[in-house]
Amino acid sequence: MFKITLKNNKVFSCDENSTIFEAAKSNGIALEHSCLTARCRSCVVRVIDGQTKDKLDDLVLSSEEKKENYVLSCNSIPTSDISLDVEDLGDIELYEKKIVPAKIQLIEKLTEDVIKVILRLPPNANFNYNSGQYVNLIKGTLSRSYSVSNKFNNNLLEFFIKKYENGIMSKYWFEEAKLNDLLRVEGPLGSFFLRESKFNHIIFLATGTGIAPIKSILESIEESSSIYTDKIFWVIVGARYKEDLFWKPNTKNKNKKINIKYIPVLSRQNHDWDGEKGYVQDVVLRQNIKLENTQVYACGSNEMITSAKKTLLNSSLKENNFFSDAFVQTN
Repeated sequence: MFKITLKNNKVFSCDENSTIFEAAKSNGIALEHSCLTARCRSCVVRVIDGQTKDKLDDLVLSSEEKKENYVLSCNSIPTSDISLDVEDLGDIELYEKKIVPAKIQLIEKLTEDVIKVILRLPPNANFNYNSGQYVNLIKGTLSRSYSVSNKFNNNLLEFFIKKYENGIMSKYWFEEAKLNDLLRVEGPLGSFFLRESKFNHIIFLATGTGIAPIKSILESIEESSSIYTDKIFWVIVGARYKEDLFWKPNTKNKNKKINIKYIPVLSRQNHDWDGEKGYVQDVVLRQNIKLENTQVYACGSNEMITSAKKTLLNSSLKENNFFSDAFVQTN
């Protein structure tokens, strides 16, 4: 057995066959995570002292990151006692994963390649989740991951679903799905949810359907607005063309008690657009926010998250204040 020590001095044991994440979970300690298949970056941690080996081939981390002792906690097995430059998730309640049946309540076309789907759960499903988490939607033998886009509701789950060329699940959603189809929902999964913060500025970055968990988080914030009245929530959404923008927060309702600043950003629009252009991380820098006193939540393509993290860390954002959930395409 090896001893694993976290930055906040929590200690747990790990056997020679378990990953860091598995050992933490079995000891009642929750670490950052998402896919748990070594395909995203949500569980990246830095090893301060000690040695590890990979369970699977690591295709996520760069050679530079590996030289700096970064590993994926879901993929790294200790080969000695180790110390990690990471804290656990603290007192946030993580609900146990379960599988429940669901029927399609609504299918609505939002853009040429994005639909909104609402699933109806049985009255006794007792399905709980934290806003920002995702689930696996199962149809027959197919299973794909989607972030829930609405705040907690006892019976309804909402999703933004993107069409992928040659995607098997996309074929179902865009050509075959109909009202009252029966599916199964597995979850909740992931650790992309709002954390406590003493900072006044909280930035959400999204591309494509990565806006889904951010919408869910914002709806929860509005429900408990009294504890967020001193904060500014920046919602910076990237797309190629203005036709690709399918959701925005309501910033004009005078009855809302939270301060939301919404900035859409287009990367390819060359005409008929006087808003921000380029990439979401570059737009953040143009707002002159003191990043050392800011939290950032990024959701969308792995490329955006990687670039945004590098850009913002180089501009004084602290690494432990950057949270992400990468959407990994699966056919």
